[in-house]
Amino acid sequence: MLARLAAKRLLEIRQVFRQPTSQVSRSLSTALNYHLDSPDNKPDLPWEFSEANQSKVKEILSYYPSNYKQSAVIPLLDLAQQQHGGWLPVSAMNAVAKVIEVAPIRVYEVATFYSMFNRAKVGKYHLLVCGTTPCMIRGSRDIESALLDHLGVKRGEVTKDGLFSVGEMECMGCCVNAPMITVADYSNGSEGYTYNYFEDVTPEKVVEIVEKLRKGEKPPHGTQNPKRIKCGPEGGNTTLLGEPKPPKFRDLDAC
Repeated sequence: MLARLAAKRLLEIRQVFRQPTSQVSRSLSTALNYHLDSPDNKPDLPWEFSEANQSKVKEILSYYPSNYKQSAVIPLLDLAQQQHGGWLPVSAMNAVAKVIEVAPIRVYEVATFYSMFNRAKVGKYHLLVCGTTPCMIRGSRDIESALLDHLGVKRGEVTKDGLFSVGEMECMGCCVNAPMITVADYSNGSEGYTYNYFEDVTPEKVVEIVEKLRKGEKPPHGTQNPKRIKCGPEGGNTTLLGEPKPPKFRDLDAC
């Protein structure tokens, strides 16, 4: 019985990775803990940090003692992902392992654990919808549906023009501005990489943001509610309206 279940699961994983990388579904999330070679993702493909990023690599390594290079694995993987258009092929992970002088498996462990690292291709604009409870209560499922319907993709897929992909993340830590999305902009490589929050969004607003990005515009990030200033309430504060009084200290010498 267990052997049949294991064989069935392995077949599902192989079917996922036989698809073009841009079409790999995130629905089988555990499949991303495995690697099966594909034409654009295999160990023997050459990969190295660009000349511009070589200096960034040295800067990142300088933050850590020379005998703790492995501590730089997350920022180096992030830099590699930015350089490679938003996703990490296995050859990029191997390059990071070489830089920090560890076995490649030590890098694979990190890349497969953190959701910030994409193991399959994403769009130049990777849109992430927060799905944690506060955002869900405030309509994040409607936000995601609006994006998927407008772009004509499923979660984890990339649009045919390669511009957009939609994913889900928990938690973005901006519950007071729920619902929200973030846009990881890989359109200009690591030099122009940005990662911006768009808060207090509506289904109509996220479609508007997508269309501005499609035109090459940079829509203003932060709250999308004109009645709010950052995370303040609509209409302005109703408490703490004056300057706070400084704390009083006892004069210990007078005691």
